[in-house]
Amino acid sequence: MRPHPNPAHPAGRRAAGPRRCGWRAAAVALGLVLAAHLAHAQRGAAAAPTAPASAPAPIVLVDLPARAEEDHRLAELASARTSDPEAVVQLEQRLAALGRLVDERLRAQRSQNLRRLPVIRLESLARRWAFEARRFDAWQADMQAAFAPYLEDAARLAARRRDWEATRAATGGAALPAALAGRAEAMLAELKAAEQALAPMLARQIKLGQRASVVESRIQAGSADVTATIAEIDRRLLHIDAPPLWSAQAAGAGREFESAWLGLGDELRFAREYGEHGPAEHLALGLVQGLLLVLLAWLVVRNRVVPASQRIAGGDDASARVLARPVSAWLLLSMLAALAFGTGAPLIAREIAMLVALVPMLRLLPPSSLLRYGRAPFVAIVALYLLQRLGLGLMGSSYLYRLYQLGLAALMLALGVWLLRRQRRRGAAPDAPPASPAAGAFAAVAAVLALVAAVANLLGNVSLAEMLVAGVIDSSYFALLMHAGVVIAVALLKLVQQLPAVARHAWQRDHGAELTRLAARTLAVAAFIGWAVYTLDVFRVLRPVRAAAEDLFSHAFRFGAISISLGHVFVFALSVLVAIGVARVTRLLLRDYLLDRETLPRGVGNSVASLAYYGILLLGFLVALSATGFEVGQLAIVFGALGVGIGLGLQNIVTNFVAGLVLMFERPIRPGDAVDLAGVSGEVREIGMRATIIRTFDGADVVVPNGTLTAANITNWTLLDRRRRIEVAVGVAYGSDPPRILALLVETARQTPGVMHEPQPIALFVGYGNSSLDFVLRAWTRDFDRSVIVGSELRTRVLQALNEAGVEIPFNRIDLNLRSVSAAAGSALRSATPAAPGPQPPRDGAPT
Repeated sequence: MRPHPNPAHPAGRRAAGPRRCGWRAAAVALGLVLAAHLAHAQRGAAAAPTAPASAPAPIVLVDLPARAEEDHRLAELASARTSDPEAVVQLEQRLAALGRLVDERLRAQRSQNLRRLPVIRLESLARRWAFEARRFDAWQADMQAAFAPYLEDAARLAARRRDWEATRAATGGAALPAALAGRAEAMLAELKAAEQALAPMLARQIKLGQRASVVESRIQAGSADVTATIAEIDRRLLHIDAPPLWSAQAAGAGREFESAWLGLGDELRFAREYGEHGPAEHLALGLVQGLLLVLLAWLVVRNRVVPASQRIAGGDDASARVLARPVSAWLLLSMLAALAFGTGAPLIAREIAMLVALVPMLRLLPPSSLLRYGRAPFVAIVALYLLQRLGLGLMGSSYLYRLYQLGLAALMLALGVWLLRRQRRRGAAPDAPPASPAAGAFAAVAAVLALVAAVANLLGNVSLAEMLVAGVIDSSYFALLMHAGVVIAVALLKLVQQLPAVARHAWQRDHGAELTRLAARTLAVAAFIGWAVYTLDVFRVLRPVRAAAEDLFSHAFRFGAISISLGHVFVFALSVLVAIGVARVTRLLLRDYLLDRETLPRGVGNSVASLAYYGILLLGFLVALSATGFEVGQLAIVFGALGVGIGLGLQNIVTNFVAGLVLMFERPIRPGDAVDLAGVSGEVREIGMRATIIRTFDGADVVVPNGTLTAANITNWTLLDRRRRIEVAVGVAYGSDPPRILALLVETARQTPGVMHEPQPIALFVGYGNSSLDFVLRAWTRDFDRSVIVGSELRTRVLQALNEAGVEIPFNRIDLNLRSVSAAAGSALRSATPAAPGPQPPRDGAPT
């Protein structure tokens, strides 16, 4: 069925014009789509592989009207999208502004000799180029998001057009109904027109991508120049870079001061731009600082308005100082958070944060630290830091700055020697606190490095001298900040744990101290890592160490088709360790939190905590695999191999694992239940995924596979409640009054502590024994754990009541038949007189 070819036909008139240029327009659109995909394969993000286009399929005749309506809406939507390119215009404006800024920065950088700039200026330039690269990455992500709908529309329109063309070709010489033929031709024309409307937008994307590539290459060029200069300076740290001090001259100071002021102005502009266009870390930093402010203000206000008996104190000097000086605590923690979040911030912002934290740090140092290390090391470090920062004002004159650095090295050497002698005197004094080995080691290292710096400065190795002086002072001061920050953070955590809303939880009562120790160790490790990175940076070895670490961890060991790198192994191990830690803490908190929920059935908390534990472990394992580059979709191969392993010898492990899931969901036994199983009686301690631990009443721990628990008969004494029935067997002498005995037993049970009144105790006359009338007393107790004690008390009271009532408990009667007796024994037996009846011991089975 061939569509109507007559241009007089309405459908023919609509399709005739587009048909003449349709193939050309389609080719242009498809070419633009492919070119756009190729042009925007940018740095840092690998483009997703393009899915192969599905083969065109002719449309079924009965579905043709509905398909035409659907494709008509698609074409209208694509055409309407091209009429509002406001996002594209904004992208062009942002790229143009970024390009002008990058060009200006690159021209200014290439107009000066980078080798003559101080290292601190070069580090600032490196941070500036890294900031511009992040801004470009953000622009690139926005561009991809803005043009993604156009690419999707172009692909969908091309696929739909091919389907309509396949439909037309599949009809051959057969004739379609006139209405359907016209509709098909009109739909083809409309789809081609929509593709033509998209073509300018896709061409615009290609042009924008080309301009972006130019900007990106200039950013990379500027960053590469700075990085190469810094690397060259680091390689020549041990080389003489200036005349000896005695032959140096103070020349050209004016130009150097002008360059220093220009550098300061550039740094201030960088700080302003960073504040205006900074990364998303600004929001996180503001959130952390706001939460700290609210928490500290609430703690202080609460302590002032509540009665003295309800106030919190923290229990140590650091907590008391936090409550007494909350502003200092907030400033110190806020500045440390700014240093943590602002790793790419301008250097001037980092210096301001460290200076602002100086006074709060001194005010919050706990007396225990001052007693352990002495006040002198802290004062010396702060004084040297302030003097070193004041010396930055002399950077405009290399000669004066060199003299200042020499004086600073001499002062550092004198202070180091003085601290060493002071530590020795403290260690020798009998009434003085013990000297800290860490303080002595710090003083010795500082003195040695100060001596090396002074000699290097005199001989002309100014770069090495400046690096050693700045490295010792900056790393020492940063260590002081980290120490104070960890102490104050732990003190704040202790204050929060003392709040009534927190202290009443079971997890806080049982594990609060353990969580505090864990948090303190975690903060100490994080602070040490931060200090180590900062120290490597100020000593000019961070870049080579990082490059060596990247080479080491990226080196791949190949075993046939398998490739393993140390980085993947490290990331995998770290991810697994973090998952284990998070899973354990989550299980602990969930178990204790849900244990206090009386509305939940008993055992639900343990099941939820255990399932969350294993779920987090599984999720962490998958994340670890993904972090190492392993495709999670390939786990099908692993599961296939696991199925083979199960078939060969892992049936028991899988059976126990599935049985563990059954135990957690059905909960036939729960932690704390008293059970009897295959000769083992005890209390369920823990239900794991593979085995359950039962502690016997003798104190032994028995590990029972979960498969055994689901396959065997289990006696659970405490499944629905913890009540237990106590049964006492009593035998009295013949001649006793049974109704009186029954009433006496019931009354005794009622008066026994621990015996329930509902259901009531009951006494039964159960039979005639050889020498006694047999009775049974049955009573209930609420607490299974005390059932043995209550039963012992009940038997004691029953014996006392029978004795007081004069009821005889007879001996067991034994008839002894003698086959042969000697004459003397017979004579003795005949002459013996029977003994008078008296109190009889209880028969076998009676309570004692």
